[in-house]
Amino acid sequence: MANLDPVAVGARLRAVRTRRRMTLAEVSAGTGISASTLSRLESGSRRATLELLVALARTYRVTLDELVDAPRTGDPRVHLKPVEHPYAQVVPLTERVGGPRAFKMVLRPDGRTPDPRTHEGYDWIYVLDGRLRLVLGEHDVVLTVGEVAEFDTRTPHWFGCADDHPVELLSIMGPQGERMHVRARPRRAERP
Repeated sequence: MANLDPVAVGARLRAVRTRRRMTLAEVSAGTGISASTLSRLESGSRRATLELLVALARTYRVTLDELVDAPRTGDPRVHLKPVEHPYAQVVPLTERVGGPRAFKMVLRPDGRTPDPRTHEGYDWIYVLDGRLRLVLGEHDVVLTVGEVAEFDTRTPHWFGCADDHPVELLSIMGPQGERMHVRARPRRAERP
């Protein structure tokens, strides 16, 4: 049975909020729950109602079970929900609020003319299958299976199928210029 002890639930609520790097004010704005009520919930001095837990779970993008430490059901599968777009299927691989987010995309050939756009952030793209055309600033390149591109999304960019076949890719997007940290070679041991 889930641990509904107010102190234990409060500690879990604080841990989830800290992991999401959110302030009480940000959570309050997203849920409509006052910052003082949130503080009392986290300290264990107020018992969480189902209504409060549902609002918090939605804001934190976690299940109610995670907030109250319910026992696992034994099913380890992650049930991903694809989002359909006119030219692609996008599967969010993370539900994190803030920080880098990961997506699996399958782009369909649709004959679109490149229309480079900009936005805040940083993108890392890895081609799983097919050929990806990437227009980035003055560059127009084709990436094939196993190739990676990394770029600041404030640079005008566009990507799509390079030919008449679908392309499958992973995309990790970091907000506000947050770069991915990829090590190209192992660190050498420092000599004394």
